[in-house]
Amino acid sequence: MKNAIKAVICAGAFAFGASVVWAKLPPPPPLDEKGKAAAEEKKAKDAAAAEKAKADLAAAEDKMIKNYQSNMKKAGKPIPKPTPIVAAAAPAKPGDAKAAAKPADAKAPAKADEKKK
Repeated sequence: MKNAIKAVICAGAFAFGASVVWAKLPPPPPLDEKGKAAAEEKKAKDAAAAEKAKADLAAAEDKMIKNYQSNMKKAGKPIPKPTPIVAAAAPAKPGDAKAAAKPADAKAPAKADEKKK
């Protein structure tokens, strides 16, 4: 009997807590002219900070590369050339994929025949 009462009380407390958590808060009031100006100023300040961070990162990368290359020269090892990064090709159209799949299917049996020989 006591366990049943405890279970009911716990369930009620859980339901009450869940309803409080899921309560919808009213939307914030619309911004006035000062609020809009402050938001634009913050947006510009954030953009400037992002640009500064980007420039700092590029400078740090350049410094790291120069340090690496000088250490390689000191050790008498050749400096490896950077690997070129190729941009991804544009995705093929659905009709092109079917046309490209047909020649691949035709080549597959020929390879299987070569393996049997």
